[in-house]
Amino acid sequence: MAFNQINPNKLLLSKWTSTSPQQKEKHFIVTKLIRDEENTVVECVLEAVINKNQYCLPWQTLASPDNWLQGWK
Repeated sequence: MAFNQINPNKLLLSKWTSTSPQQKEKHFIVTKLIRDEENTVVECVLEAVINKNQYCLPWQTLASPDNWLQGWK
């Protein structure tokens, strides 16, 4: 299985599509990057386009093509 190639420093404002939408939340945009003491990206905040709900998750989660597609599909 091929993983999405992701540079965590370039995730801000990137667009993602969930492969298993919940509550019609399918399209998301990365609105914030959360960094540790070494300035390494550890998590990102995804905002659902349809209702502005926000979810904080490890950025590596986006590398799974089973769950996420890069861009809005």
